[in-house]
Amino acid sequence: MQTNDRNLTDLMASVHSAKAQLPDFQRGWVWDDDRIKALIASITSNYPVGAAMFLAYGNEDIRFKYRTIENVQATNVVPDELILDGQQRLTSIYSSLYSKLPVRTHTEKNKNKDIYRYYYIDIAKAIDPDVDRTDAIISISSDRVITSDFGRVVEMDLSTREAEFKNKMFPLNIILDFVECQKWQNEYYAFHEYDSTVIQEFTKFNNEIVMVTYQYKMPVILLDKDTPKEAVCQVFENVNTGGVSLTVFELVTAIFAMDDFELRKDWEEKKENYFSGDILDIVEATDFLTACTLYSQYISGVTLSCKKRDILDLKLTDYKKYADVIVKGFVEAESILQEERIFSSRDLPYSTQLIPMATLCALLLDNNKIKSTNVKKAIKQWYWCGVMGELYGGANNSRYANDVKGVMDWVKNSNDLPKTILDAYFSPMRLLGLQSRQSAAYKGIMALILQNHPKDFISGKEMDFAVYKSEYVDIHHVFPKDYCEKQNYPKKKWNSVVNKTPITYSTNREIGGVAPSAYLSKIENKKQVNTDDLNAYLDSHFIDHDMARKNQFNEYFLNRAKALLDLIENVMGKPISGRDSEDVTSSFGGTL
Repeated sequence: MQTNDRNLTDLMASVHSAKAQLPDFQRGWVWDDDRIKALIASITSNYPVGAAMFLAYGNEDIRFKYRTIENVQATNVVPDELILDGQQRLTSIYSSLYSKLPVRTHTEKNKNKDIYRYYYIDIAKAIDPDVDRTDAIISISSDRVITSDFGRVVEMDLSTREAEFKNKMFPLNIILDFVECQKWQNEYYAFHEYDSTVIQEFTKFNNEIVMVTYQYKMPVILLDKDTPKEAVCQVFENVNTGGVSLTVFELVTAIFAMDDFELRKDWEEKKENYFSGDILDIVEATDFLTACTLYSQYISGVTLSCKKRDILDLKLTDYKKYADVIVKGFVEAESILQEERIFSSRDLPYSTQLIPMATLCALLLDNNKIKSTNVKKAIKQWYWCGVMGELYGGANNSRYANDVKGVMDWVKNSNDLPKTILDAYFSPMRLLGLQSRQSAAYKGIMALILQNHPKDFISGKEMDFAVYKSEYVDIHHVFPKDYCEKQNYPKKKWNSVVNKTPITYSTNREIGGVAPSAYLSKIENKKQVNTDDLNAYLDSHFIDHDMARKNQFNEYFLNRAKALLDLIENVMGKPISGRDSEDVTSSFGGTL
């Protein structure tokens, strides 16, 4: 077995000439458009994309059928090597960066419909350090025209060389052809009349992108032709993951492998031992690396940032040093969330907020600061501002970094509130918009109700963690849907979070679709619970029992909306404005 780095140009030449082919039992190429763009972004950034594994062909004992990689035109060629691992990457590279034919691929959402694409890179965006490389790469249909309005409006036309020059879009399928690149460059300069700014810009692009790609090397493990067939089959089974997305985790795994560290194995052990519980089962490998990156940056005193390139800069020594404390940070975060009555990943408002929360908990484990009441209250206030302000639903890299530093400064007695607390705002009208559990704020409000230790209407059991799991607690209407529809109550009110509460499966079946007065009487008539106890159970859900018994929907709705806003104000640690606005009064039937 030999291991060496090969120039990408040489690898592609081997693929193009069919000197490197696939064993026929390799499954077909499956990568989608987004994965191809991510791969191009990694290569043009000089990031490792992992090693390929080849088998020297010619052993009489190993007579696999072979076939060429997608888009290769050479025929009737006996290969020198077979690709055991790396098919997806090598096919994507060949199709997008070498072949002149359009790339046959598909979208992530529709894997059954072929699309044909060429790939370009925006020259200006590619050299802008503030632009993620993936955002500089575009794929365009085989006619090289991007349209909108069902084809009526042309957004970008790259169908001619002059159009490429005009839009400053470099065709990536010539980037490994030195002569063709030089020709394109000369024509590009001429098109722009040798404008010095254009030349300066392209020179930077050429140095940072084109030459980096042209000189790119890929590690190749070569099994010699004398390798026994059984060993080859075992190796192929072990290494061929087939179509695994090139995530940050995949790239860091490749980097750490250079130092003989098996990151994937390490993560899988941690996942099994610490991340299989009801909340942490949602944590992915990349989430863990992001927390490690933020933690190591904070400890070293550098500016916090967790973009893709920052995670790729994570040192193996730092990972080994801090991984265990990050595990403890996630476990502590899970404990705090359970204190706040969030019991499962299904009911977790934002999985993304776990990353900075775990990082903060890890940092505050030093001297057990996280166990301090005041520190924990600060963490909880920050957390609820993120949830109720609905601030963790988009791109969060900058917020992660700002919050870790901001909260740490704050708990060290700084007067400056963290950005998320400053940014958080909850509108009273938002209560009407929270119609399903897909919303973070909706899930948050259910947790706030659970914080009041609500009792089941029939059993009187408090809805703690054990009951929540064993009794199949879910979110149901207080005034049932069927009843509300018959009364012609507006759906925006009866289906909103204001009319929802955690109820066990068995109790919900008992309630049915009748008026509250009817199902409460039914419960009492069956001698399941007496009136005073049932009233107390209702009150524990912030349901006015008198209004419920009189079927006073509008009065009940207004009263409960007030109670929910009070809960939100309390956990956010800041007042909610607009509770007496004209819109609120009109929509809720009174001020809140």
